[in-house]
Amino acid sequence: MSLLLLFAAQSAFTVTNSVYSGPVRRPANVRLVWNDEFNGRGLDQSKWTYDTARNKQGWYNGELQYYSAGRNLRVANGLLTIEARHEKLDPKVFPDWGGQAYTSSKIFSKGAGWTYGFYEIRAKLPCARGTWPAIWMLPVDLRKWPDDGEIDIMEQVGAEPNLIYASLHTKLFNHTINTQRSAQQPVPTSCSAFHIYQLDWRPDSITIGVDGQGILRVRNDVPRGKGAWPFIVPFKMILNLAIGGDWAAAKGIDNGAMPQRIQVDYVRVWQAPAGSR
Repeated sequence: MSLLLLFAAQSAFTVTNSVYSGPVRRPANVRLVWNDEFNGRGLDQSKWTYDTARNKQGWYNGELQYYSAGRNLRVANGLLTIEARHEKLDPKVFPDWGGQAYTSSKIFSKGAGWTYGFYEIRAKLPCARGTWPAIWMLPVDLRKWPDDGEIDIMEQVGAEPNLIYASLHTKLFNHTINTQRSAQQPVPTSCSAFHIYQLDWRPDSITIGVDGQGILRVRNDVPRGKGAWPFIVPFKMILNLAIGGDWAAAKGIDNGAMPQRIQVDYVRVWQAPAGSR
């Protein structure tokens, strides 16, 4: 067993109970229904919205960042870049600043969202201590977490560089009670090269992988209703780079490594024609 695999097996931050190592391939019958190639000169705000809602009171999970509406994000040369910085802001200029010592950005997709489909996001990640990049999904009409569900396509924390996590959270299966459906995979070049993070979401299963290789698969085979499987409604895509929190900052935060960036080459969503799933 390699050191990376040994480290993954001994990780203290997750429950590994849904491992899938088979192939992840785009189904033949799907068509592209939504995408952003980031070829413009700025964020396409017909497709994305900034999330700044909890800046004043602070974000969840003990995170330490302020999410700005633009100053930490840029689109250029075919890439979306979210940059986290170690800095404090002027409350006269940023009245929603909550005193955080870090700034970053978080965006989510606009519109009605998607139910089922095949998703690909090509990205390069940061690996500094304290960083927490994520590619994930929440219901468009989220009323209560975790009851309404969460799909984590990719998470990586600076406490465990080059280790990719995939997880699902529901009322009965979530990290607050240590029952989340989760798996992990070493990707030794996650911070030096672009990789494709994939989600194959079907009525009877959810599969997550990297570069065509599976990490996690969860089947809709637990007869306990929404508590086990709320994944039957439209979800939105979320991209962000958090800083700190109990998980990401388990080994501290490397302020000297700031700024740190997640870069996204594209986001693509395919779906099967109605009635053919």
